[in-house]
Amino acid sequence: MNDFGQWLHATAFSQWIQKTTWVIPLLQSIHIVMIGLVFISSLMIALRVLGRMRADEPFSTVWSRFAPWMWYGLLVMFFTGVLLIVGEPAREFGTLSFWLKMGFVLAAVLLTAFLGSQLKSAPHDAATPLRGIARPTACVLVVLWLFIIFLGRAIAYDVEVWGSLSPSA
Repeated sequence: MNDFGQWLHATAFSQWIQKTTWVIPLLQSIHIVMIGLVFISSLMIALRVLGRMRADEPFSTVWSRFAPWMWYGLLVMFFTGVLLIVGEPAREFGTLSFWLKMGFVLAAVLLTAFLGSQLKSAPHDAATPLRGIARPTACVLVVLWLFIIFLGRAIAYDVEVWGSLSPSA
């Protein structure tokens, strides 16, 4: 991965991103706003599954209200994340926090899709509680997004956070 990162760093597009002073801060800002949007949308769905918010509404209503925000936010996060990687490949590829974050993002996306499939088959009556694995899945999703947020911030401090476990150490 190191060779790929060095090659990517040397490309004209990566050089342009690195030398244009406003690009990285703009991409990071958009990325951070989108993670907030995705987290809040996921949290609202999870809280409905747990019966803590919007308990008077059917699951399908809450899902159809918040899931599009979550999926579009993930799409924008994907594109801004790819551009951030192109702009700073060594910084990203050389950190344990980045790789853990990517693994957790993949797990969160898969669990969200699974939860969505569970909610589609949920009773349409708002008073009927969810049964089965949907409730623990909702809890795990919230925890995963909190880890993702932490790890995204930890990328800049990978050696300080992970010590000798960091590839940069």
